[in-house]
Amino acid sequence: MEAKAIARYVRISPRKARIVVDQIRGKSVMAARETLQFINRAAAEPVAKTLDSAVANAENLHHVRPEALVIKACYVDEGPTLKRFRPRAKGSASRICKRTCHITVIVGTREEA
Repeated sequence: MEAKAIARYVRISPRKARIVVDQIRGKSVMAARETLQFINRAAAEPVAKTLDSAVANAENLHHVRPEALVIKACYVDEGPTLKRFRPRAKGSASRICKRTCHITVIVGTREEA
């Protein structure tokens, strides 16, 4: 049994989100929630929301208690980049890339993980 949740077009750099996701991979759901609660990064909030959504999917679709779940896989893919321009000296402009990412969290029961 496994349940999945995907947060798409999250307005944070994939590189910064991967730092947070790497710290919860393979942990139990309770330990991951505790880690995300105390991590001091902006990406912790969308990752926590995605984790809660995956746990809710497992509860509602497969009738599994959250205490029995572990994070089987979690990864961050790159989303589309928003391209903006900032005025610079002598009438020129430089590009600013506002990156987005897709956060995927897959949870499963302990014996499958």
